[in-house]
Amino acid sequence: MRYTTKTEYGVICLAYMAMPGRTVGSTAKEIAEYGGFSVPFTEKILQKLRKTGMVSSQQGNRGGWTLARAPREISLKEIVEALEGSTFETFCDSKRRGSMECRHFSVCKLKPIWYRTKDTLDDLYEKITLDQIARDLMGSKSSRFLERKKKERS
Repeated sequence: MRYTTKTEYGVICLAYMAMPGRTVGSTAKEIAEYGGFSVPFTEKILQKLRKTGMVSSQQGNRGGWTLARAPREISLKEIVEALEGSTFETFCDSKRRGSMECRHFSVCKLKPIWYRTKDTLDDLYEKITLDQIARDLMGSKSSRFLERKKKERS
């Protein structure tokens, strides 16, 4: 199990949009500034998340990126699957194995462990909501950033 920066940044982008007190859309530039990553990479992530229906974008004065659903309805599992494909890859799965030949597939004693690992991660990640991530993990940094942005707009 190894997640790319795309997933890490994607969670941060979504958590930013889900922060308590957010009432308007956010630009990709603002989200990138918050996370400390590049605007082009942020835009790529947001485009991918839009295809999955987690975020939407709107042009114009009141435009920007917003969550398409309530943060409590978006699970970490859904985010990881949208950006990585799955939470844990088991090569025992014929869809993953593809043309790779496993010489001990029929007698492998590890298959149950890999399947149980995936099930455990899926269960855990399904219980962690974007709302929890935004509230618990992003709390103090988010509040300071939002306050600074409000002052800049005034």
